[in-house]
Amino acid sequence: MAEDTTTTRAAELGLDVRPMSGYTGAEILGVDLTRPLEPAVVDEIRATLIQWKVVFFRDQFLDQDQHVAFGRQFGELIPGHPTLPAMYPDHPEILVLDNVSGATRNQGDDAGQPPRVESNWHTDITFSLAPPAASILRAVVVPPYGGDTQWTNLARAYSRLSPEVQRFIDGLHAVHHNVLPIERGEMPSSLAATFGATPIKSIHPVVRVIPETGDKVLFVNPNFTSHIVELTRKESGHVLAMLYEELKRAEHTVRFRWEPGSIAFWDNRQTAHLVPTDVPPGMHRSMERITLVGDVPVGPDGQSSREWSA
Repeated sequence: MAEDTTTTRAAELGLDVRPMSGYTGAEILGVDLTRPLEPAVVDEIRATLIQWKVVFFRDQFLDQDQHVAFGRQFGELIPGHPTLPAMYPDHPEILVLDNVSGATRNQGDDAGQPPRVESNWHTDITFSLAPPAASILRAVVVPPYGGDTQWTNLARAYSRLSPEVQRFIDGLHAVHHNVLPIERGEMPSSLAATFGATPIKSIHPVVRVIPETGDKVLFVNPNFTSHIVELTRKESGHVLAMLYEELKRAEHTVRFRWEPGSIAFWDNRQTAHLVPTDVPPGMHRSMERITLVGDVPVGPDGQSSREWSA
């Protein structure tokens, strides 16, 4: 019934919400993001985002100013990344994700061989004390094929765990750190060095509570979560492996095929995503991302995240 109410309200505002999988992702049509939105439309997009975790827009050819203006209607923007350099001095909010040039391109080692960054499921910037609430990614250059992005629903993943496991992890906390995984560990990388130049570590609840809904979501990810502080390293490895296995189940996910003018807007608290690695050599893929300020996570036990100084 709640879903029917949401659909009816969206239709009254001229929006067409089309779910893309059983639990994750919806496409929103009937809106022009190049212009300021009515407050009721902003509220409806926000409600759809909370319900479906990630929303997509097509044929939205925004420039950088419009991209930033769109994001500000949903909250305060933060710098594109806490350690990677900004590519645009006039727009420090924008992070460039480019396989040819930009802050996150594969930068070669001393021998001129490009390192390969592991593509792991991750939630953006969880090593910060207050990770972003949401991210908005805009397609700038799209290859003719390849380069799809996937998202997984962390609320759904938590809900599929047995009650016994849920009770066990509700009181656990994990360290998140800004280490960029390189497939060949012996290979130096200027990108990895820049990413981790200023060590940032935070302890977050393994399960966080979403204030708007009271939903519990898994808040660990293979990229940035180091270990669970209440367990031994060996125990932690086993528990995290179990949670990651659930996190990656196909039924929790949606896969998005980019087109020119595409935009993805995801709830960074309730999702993890997977960066594509199948862009063929010689093809260009370029995206620009902005992020919205987030709050400090709180677990089911009422404990908030804290900085890790050890």
